[in-house]
Amino acid sequence: MTDLLKALSLSASGMEAQAKRLRHVSENIANADTPGYQRKLVSFQSEMNTGAVSAARVRLDKTPLPKLFDPSHPLADTTGHYDGSNVDLVIEIADAREAQRSYEANLRLFDQARQMTQSLFDLIRR
Repeated sequence: MTDLLKALSLSASGMEAQAKRLRHVSENIANADTPGYQRKLVSFQSEMNTGAVSAARVRLDKTPLPKLFDPSHPLADTTGHYDGSNVDLVIEIADAREAQRSYEANLRLFDQARQMTQSLFDLIRR
């Protein structure tokens, strides 16, 4: 019985971590055109005793911001350049798909563990 509860707990921690990752990916996509915005990166850490996964601290991408030329932009310097965003939409969409698939895999595991627990309770009742 404890193995089934552990499976439920592990899959729930995986879903929570992927949901946080997806939230930051969506923030990156929403701010892709914001001048000076740095892409947020989420890494995962595993807890030694339980094996549960959690999202670690959010880091900012250290990739240099591109210099965009637009002399009419309010943030442009004397040369007509301003800092763009280091968000690459192709990478963000790929990250979003990966997070979605990982979330769905954890959801299937959670559902299977729940069904097995329900079947066990049904057998115990007989």
